[in-house]
Amino acid sequence: MQSKSKNIGLFVDVQNVYYTCRQAHNKQFNYRVLWQELSYRGNLIVANAYAIARQDDQQIKFQDALRHIGFDVKLKPFIQRSDGTAKGDWDVGITVDMIDLAPQLDEVILLSGDGDFAMLMGYIKTKYNVSTEVYSVPQLTAKTLIESVDTYHPINSDSSFLK
Repeated sequence: MQSKSKNIGLFVDVQNVYYTCRQAHNKQFNYRVLWQELSYRGNLIVANAYAIARQDDQQIKFQDALRHIGFDVKLKPFIQRSDGTAKGDWDVGITVDMIDLAPQLDEVILLSGDGDFAMLMGYIKTKYNVSTEVYSVPQLTAKTLIESVDTYHPINSDSSFLK
């Protein structure tokens, strides 16, 4: 008898992945390679990419490319404060979606090195009894996040996920 295929949920903190891959490796993350790898492992029930809408031509092309791969691109407006600082954080949105969708999933996969997600990943793992994984740049990832998941996938300079 053939085993049931795993239902996988993929949640991508686009800004975090972009800046950490650029800072550590001066390269871009290859979302198509990850999509192909995960597709072999099971059914991608949800694949959300959380990004900031700056209405920049290059970003629009990138977001269209993510949609073409199969991602649901969720956009939040870029807010420039009067003091010069910027706001554009998806942590709460990712958290709500993950908690909402976890009961339908066997695996929850996060692309981010943000330590704010450590508690969430631990909660998802114990509350819903799902496997948790993180893909991120090790030197720019919170140790607490790495320790909170079942499987950690480092994005190193020789990673097939970089282009």
